[in-house]
Order: sequence, then C-alpha cells, then structure tokens
Amino acid sequence: MSMTKIPRESARARKRKQGWRTAEGSDIHELYELSVQDPDNEVDIINQVWSEQRGRVCKSIREDFCGTAAVAMRWVCEDPTHTAIGVDLDTDVLDWAKNAMADRLDEKQAKRIKLVLGDVNSTPLDPVDCVLAHNFSYFIFKQRQQVIDYFRVARTHLVDDGLFILDCYGGSDSFVEMEEERDLDGFTYVWDQHKYDPVTGDVVNYIHFRFPDGTSLDRAFTYEWRLWTIPEIKEMLREAGFSDAIVYWEGTDEETEEGNGEWSVVNEGEACEGWIAYVVGIR
Repeated sequence: MSMTKIPRESARARKRKQGWRTAEGSDIHELYELSVQDPDNEVDIINQVWSEQRGRVCKSIREDFCGTAAVAMRWVCEDPTHTAIGVDLDTDVLDWAKNAMADRLDEKQAKRIKLVLGDVNSTPLDPVDCVLAHNFSYFIFKQRQQVIDYFRVARTHLVDDGLFILDCYGGSDSFVEMEEERDLDGFTYVWDQHKYDPVTGDVVNYIHFRFPDGTSLDRAFTYEWRLWTIPEIKEMLREAGFSDAIVYWEGTDEETEEGNGEWSVVNEGEACEGWIAYVVGIR
C-alpha cells in the first residue's frame, strides 16, 4: 500500500508494540487492511496472469467492491503508467479510502486513481484492461442469475482482450461452523464461520478483533454470502459470455504443508481443509 517498501519489524520491536491497541482506539478499516489485505500479492497476481495469458502488460484496472481501495492504490504506485478505478456502495469506507490516498499517494499518483460511489452492476465507466472482484465480494449475490448478470456487466467493462480476476475459497473446513484466530501486531484477528446451510449453500461469517487489554470489536464485519464452488463460478463465467475460465492454484511448501506463494494454472486441485484460488475469466 505504501509508495516504498517498509522494512520488516524485528520480532523484538513487534513485541514492544504488543498491547498498545485497544478497541476504543482502533479503526476497523485499518485493522481490516492489516489482517485481510495483501495488495503486493494481488498486484503480483495481476502481472503474472497478464504475462501468461495475454503476453502484454496490464495498464488499467477496475477494483469492484473496492472497500479501502488498497489494491487500486498499490496499483498506481507500481508504475507511472498505471490507472485504477475503485467502485463501492459504502460511503464511509470510500471516505476512509480518500483520506488514505492523501497520506499514501503523491499528486501524480492520486490523479491516476478514481473512486466511485456506485453499484457495480449499474455504474457506467470506461472499459479497462482488468476487472477485479477480490475478497470473495461477489459471493453477496446468492442466486445464480444474479452472479451471471454481474459477470456479464463486468465483461462489458473490459477491453477486447481484457481479463476478469476473481478469488474464491473452499475446502472441507469452509463448511464447518468454527472460529479461527490469528495473532497480529497488537491485536487478534478472528474469522468466525458462524453459520453454514447445506441446503442453500448460504453462509454467515463475521470478523472480530480482540485486544490484549480484554476489549474487543465483535462482528466488526458481517458477510452473508452464498459459498460458490469453482465449477459453478467457471460455468457462470462462460454463461455470461466469457470465452474461457481458468483456475490459478497455489503450490504447497513441502516442509510446512502451507501455501508457498507460487501460483499456476491447473485442471485439478487438492482436497485440502482450506484453500484460496483465483479464477480468471478470459474475454
């Protein structure tokens, strides 16, 4: 997100900072970026997909359901020729993003990003090279036709050789009602898979933030989604008019058995407990 690489803090420095966060003094959008967002990885994925699928450089992106617009901001910092559009319905989070832009971007960079308050299905904007729907945001559409309609709109916002990059998640754990905690810098991030309905495929997920002083921000974010599978997503992309849909799957580190950060196109995946993948709609 920043314009320059920030050196990693030492373990000792991180330990010194533990405990300075509290619920009262914390900003949920900042906490969200620290715990969920990884703009550097997202930009790397865009560049890799474009290099492999189109053999050219991507210049313009549209970040749908952009929230804090972290990816859009990182994108315009990547190269002086890059432009970005962020679209979201939430006034508060867009105002937050605009304030963040003033801190993170210089004048020239800020001119190459446009934040739009609007519905991704009905906001008319110029076509871009690449449309993004990340953080499983399109799962908000619970009916198949709703997803197809959105995919069709996204396709119209692409140039002739454009690409549509979506992420998705799954695995056996995704069907389990459970909480998963991750300790971060001065707070604990909690992913709460609160409800799963096997008949409808609907899920209710929450994000909580907990702090060393015992305070918490419960249900800071609520997600009422349909848990779509990769085959369904690929089918709906083709029904929406995309010529093809391919899957990028993350490799596995043999020692840790965790993701190794290396992505490749696959026709088969691994039946692991939890995974995140990228599906690419080829216009």
